[in-house]
Amino acid sequence: MLRTITEKLKKFPVDHYQPSPQDHGSTAAVMLLLHGAPDNPQVLLTQRAQHLNNHAGEVAFPGGMWDVADSNLLQTALRETHEEIGLSAGSIEPIAMLPSTFPRLRSIKVTPYVGLVKDSFVLRPEPSEIAAIFDVPLSIFTDINQYKYFETKNQLGTLSFPFLEYQGYKIWGLTLNVVVGMLNSTLNSAIVLNYPSDELIEKLTTRGQQ
Repeated sequence: MLRTITEKLKKFPVDHYQPSPQDHGSTAAVMLLLHGAPDNPQVLLTQRAQHLNNHAGEVAFPGGMWDVADSNLLQTALRETHEEIGLSAGSIEPIAMLPSTFPRLRSIKVTPYVGLVKDSFVLRPEPSEIAAIFDVPLSIFTDINQYKYFETKNQLGTLSFPFLEYQGYKIWGLTLNVVVGMLNSTLNSAIVLNYPSDELIEKLTTRGQQ
């Protein structure tokens, strides 16, 4: 599986893109890290600390906001990965840069990089940012029977989102979308998940601002 993914990811070459200064505060980069046995690769994920202002307690890739001191977005992803989970840049082989995406309900442009983690790595979570680090077999994501939906309700209305639960962790949002997109692009997984339309989200957001 890992060999096929690596080969197919060549159509997404690593680009050392440098954002403009005006992109500061609205541009981020994350690392989709793969490791383990070639026939049963794992993706490394984190659970964000509960006290954070944004996405507290949610499952996420290591990564974060671009800083003007970063020479490019790949450096952002590698720097943030080291800061959050203690994995050095030398332990990661970047192999792809996936299409940028936007988290729903937030106007931040996120660029995901795919990296292979070299053997004998050591992880050290930063407690001010990370509550846990865990692995999920990619085979879990390819099983369509694993997916469920949950609803979020507030004064704006109701939205339904797909999610996958693994060992007590709820994987959804941008994290789930990026992993599924990679699998569809490399393994022809044909995973189809239903998300709220941009029109519905915009309608509810506009209603809340009135």
